[in-house]
Amino acid sequence: MKKFDAVKGLVLPLDRANVDTDFIIPKQFLKSIKRTGFGVNLFDEHRYLDKGEPDADNSKRPINEDFVLNKVRYANARILLTRENFGCGSSREHAPWALDDYGFRVILAPSFADIFFNNCFKNGLLPIVLDSKIIESLFAEVEAVPGFELSVDLEEQVIRMPDGGAINFEIEASRKHCLLNGLDDIGITLGDAELIRQFEDGWRATSPFYFTLK
Repeated sequence: MKKFDAVKGLVLPLDRANVDTDFIIPKQFLKSIKRTGFGVNLFDEHRYLDKGEPDADNSKRPINEDFVLNKVRYANARILLTRENFGCGSSREHAPWALDDYGFRVILAPSFADIFFNNCFKNGLLPIVLDSKIIESLFAEVEAVPGFELSVDLEEQVIRMPDGGAINFEIEASRKHCLLNGLDDIGITLGDAELIRQFEDGWRATSPFYFTLK
């Protein structure tokens, strides 16, 4: 998993509550488990005017010019600003895969669906819960200032505004540690590889009959 330290980038405003995982990545794209290649189909049903299919040439599909992801002023955004209960619906891990593959590293919202929230941390994304009044003010700033950027420092747990202001945020210590060190569940387990080896060697020595059965 990619390490997360600090991110500075353009903010894209998705002004919609209760965005579910089918909105994020429609069900027809769930056949692959490669974790990559989903970015072109992020928000597919709203991003394009036709129905998307796996392996389609997305460069030839008609785009919805009114959808925020297609607006030139938000091209290459790295921080997603959205509303409450983001990531609700089914528990598909493809949703954070698609967001990450597109280029987002941070999601700001007043609340997240629990399973999606957990899946973000397991895939190197940083979902940050902020007070709804702060979210509202950020939407106003993004609308008023073309090219509006934020800097997110995970180590310091602070979001820095262009005018020098700062917004502090909370994160569980274990999740912070995993993101800073690029550790998913497998990485955490491998960190105890020597202890696991010692246990297996001891088990083999004290109970050899388990290892001789055929």
